[in-house]
Amino acid sequence: KFEFDPKIGIDNPALTLTEDTDGEGVGEPRFYLLSKESTETFGFCLHEERGCQGHVIRQIELGGVAQRRGLQDGDRLLQVNGHFVDHMDHLRVVQKIKASGNQVLLAVLDGDSYEAAKSLGRDLSQMLPDDIRPRLCHVTRDKSGFGFSVSCPEGTKGTFQLSVLQDGPADRAGVPPGSWLLELNGDSVKSYSHTQLTKKLKQSGSKVTLLVASSAVEEFYRLRGLRVMAALADTSRLPFKVRELHLVKGPAGYGFLLKEDDCSSGGVGQFLWDVDVGLPAEQAGMKEGDRVLAVNGESIEGLDHEQTVLRIRAREDQVTLLVIDPAGDEFYHSVGFGGMVLLCL
Repeated sequence: KFEFDPKIGIDNPALTLTEDTDGEGVGEPRFYLLSKESTETFGFCLHEERGCQGHVIRQIELGGVAQRRGLQDGDRLLQVNGHFVDHMDHLRVVQKIKASGNQVLLAVLDGDSYEAAKSLGRDLSQMLPDDIRPRLCHVTRDKSGFGFSVSCPEGTKGTFQLSVLQDGPADRAGVPPGSWLLELNGDSVKSYSHTQLTKKLKQSGSKVTLLVASSAVEEFYRLRGLRVMAALADTSRLPFKVRELHLVKGPAGYGFLLKEDDCSSGGVGQFLWDVDVGLPAEQAGMKEGDRVLAVNGESIEGLDHEQTVLRIRAREDQVTLLVIDPAGDEFYHSVGFGGMVLLCL
């Protein structure tokens, strides 16, 4: 048995689709947006148990935030931040929860319904909404502009719907037509007037980053009293990607140096330098200035230089590094993504 105990807090009530069961005894998934302070815990453990299918919610703290909002012992975890996880390796699911920081959106199914659905051969992913994630889009202006216009009900603030020009910059960046604007360059637009938003767009220069939600996604969150955040967003259309590098040591070693330096986001990080031509590091795609996020699948956040080196040397002849280049690192910091969140992109 593997037990994960992040003591996974909640400020929002339990978010439930229909609780009724059908004739086959299978209920509907329930949604919880769990929020906590950095010094708090989420108040439950995630287990992988012999003879029991799925990722099992256990050890819910009496009077804790999870218990107060309705998580039940034996619930099975189906989604983390909109990602279906029932089929995933348990340690990978643990990593996704830990990488969420102080807020995570979970979808769970009660244990009896889960077992019934499994016995009937039902596809559990089909029991969930197709896409409940907002979208983060990076738009580069062309001669015609950004390729979208903004409408706002007269006399209101913070309610902006986007009309998107077909084949324009916003369309190519993945902005859904008719979507709602939630954040501009990492800042909430909730308090903006139309005039203020227009001014902010002009000040953005040739590039702008938008957090948007389609009408269906916006309705999903609004009906449940949820706040949509960039950390929950689909980032697949962004030009900045984390990269996984697998290195097998050669006769001359890996061919790179690891240096500790200041991060653009504050604090210190571990960076890759002096990448030797023709050696394993370069062949794997390493670039000078890349920042290391994880070693062999484990985050190095909070580790110092010596501890990171020991992680790299833990396996004698090979290592897998998760890295991001300086431009991507700076971009994600500007829109509120911490190092842990990047592990799940």
